[in-house]
Amino acid sequence: MKSAVETLNPTRVRLTVEVPFEELKPSLDAAYKKINQQVTVKGFRQGKIPARVIDQRFGRGAVLEEAVNDALPKFYTEAVNEGELNVLGQPEVDITELKDGELLAFTAEVDIRPAIEIPDYSGIEVEVDAVEVSEEDIDKSVEQLRERFASTSPVERAAQDGDVLTVDLEAKVDGEVLEDGVAQGVTYTVGSGELLDGIDEAVTGLEAGGTATFTSELKGGSAEGKEAEVKVVVTEVKSRELPELDDDFAQLASEFDTFEELRADSRKRLEQMKKYDQATQAQEKVLDELLKLVEVPMPEKLLADEIQTRKHNLEHHQLGQMGLDLAKYLEIQGKTEEEFDAETKEQAEKGIKTQFILDELVNKEKLNVSQEELTEHLMRRAQSSGMSPDQFAQAVVEGGQVPMLVGEVARGKALAVVVEAATVKDSNGEVIDLDDEDETAETVVAEVEGTEVEGADEKPEA
Repeated sequence: MKSAVETLNPTRVRLTVEVPFEELKPSLDAAYKKINQQVTVKGFRQGKIPARVIDQRFGRGAVLEEAVNDALPKFYTEAVNEGELNVLGQPEVDITELKDGELLAFTAEVDIRPAIEIPDYSGIEVEVDAVEVSEEDIDKSVEQLRERFASTSPVERAAQDGDVLTVDLEAKVDGEVLEDGVAQGVTYTVGSGELLDGIDEAVTGLEAGGTATFTSELKGGSAEGKEAEVKVVVTEVKSRELPELDDDFAQLASEFDTFEELRADSRKRLEQMKKYDQATQAQEKVLDELLKLVEVPMPEKLLADEIQTRKHNLEHHQLGQMGLDLAKYLEIQGKTEEEFDAETKEQAEKGIKTQFILDELVNKEKLNVSQEELTEHLMRRAQSSGMSPDQFAQAVVEGGQVPMLVGEVARGKALAVVVEAATVKDSNGEVIDLDDEDETAETVVAEVEGTEVEGADEKPEA
C-alpha cells in the first residue's frame, strides 16, 4: 500500500491511498464467505457455493463492493499511522479508482489536531477575591439554619407576612376554569413569592375561610403565559416561630454545646467555601490568560459538531428536565436567537481551544492519570450529576466515555501545573497558595469543555 498526505490547511489533510489488488484478498475471501451465508443456489449447500457461481448469479460488482467496504477502514488506519496524523472525527472518503485484479485507490479528507506551540506561561498573573468572612456572613448562615428549625402553630387571626397558609386555588382563563387550574391544600408562606405574582397581596389580611380574587400570569400548565383570574381560599393560618439563638438551639441544630461554638463552626465552613471559590476563580482566570497566549487554528467541522452537541444537550437534557423549550428559555434569559448562537459558538471555540492546549501540556509535561485519581474524579462527577457513583460509572462505561473522564483528569492536572507556575494574588495584594488545585482544575476543565456523560439525563433518583 502507498499513501501520501496533502495539507489542505492547518487543521485538515487529504490522504491519497493506493492499494495493490492482492492486498484485498483477505477482504474478498470474507466477502464471498459472507454472501455464501446469505444466499441460496439450487444444487449447492449453503456456505458451499463456488466463487465463480456467486460472480455469475449476483455479479462480481457486489462482491467487490462488500470487500472494499470491509477493507477501507483498515487501509485508512494504516495510512493515518504511516502519516503520523492525529485525526479528529470521521473522514470523508472518495473511491477514485477500482480496477478488478489491479488496483484500489481512494482519498480521505479528515480534520487533524493543529500543531500548537506552548509559550512560557510562568509570567501569568491574576487577581482573585480575598477570603473574608464578616459577622454579617455568619449571621446570615446561622439565620438560614434557624429557619430550618422553625415551628408552626395555628392562629385565629388575619394572615400576615411570614405566616404559613393552607390554601385552595382555582384559575380561570376567559371565564373558563382550567382543567389543570385547580389545586387544594397547597401550603404557602406569605412573602416567599413561590406561587403566583399577586398572591401575597391577596391573602394578607385574610383569616381562615376568607376568599380573594386576583389576576396573575400563569407560570406553567396548559395556559402558561396567559393572564388568569385566580380565586384563593385560605383554609388555615399558622404562625411561624423561630427558636431563640442560644445554647439550646446549638444543641438542637448541631453537635455543639454552645451557641458560640456553633458560630465558630459557621465561620470555619464559610472560610472553606470561600477558599474553594477562590481556587476556582484562580483556575478560571489563569486558564483565560493561558488561552490568550496561544494561537490555535480551529477545525471548522469539529467546531460545527461541537456547537450542535451543545445545543442538543441544552435543549434535550437540561431544558427538558426543567420543562422548557429553547424559545421559552431565550425569553427568560432576555436573549435573541442570534445572541444565543453567538454565545454558543464562543463557548464551543473556548472548549475546543482549552482541550487542544491542555492536551499539548499533558504531553509536554508527561502527565499520567492513576486509577485512584480517576476514581476520585468519577466520584466528584457523580455527586455533581446527582447520581450514585455506581449509576454514574455504569453510564460512563456503557457510553464508552472512560477516555473522556481520563482526559478531564489529565487536563485538570495540566491546568494545575500552569496555576502553580503563575502568580495569584488576592484583592488585598497578598500572594496566595492554593490547595486541591487538581480537584478544582478538573471541575473548571469539565465546565469549559461542556462535557456531559450520556445517560446522566435519564438517571434514577439516587
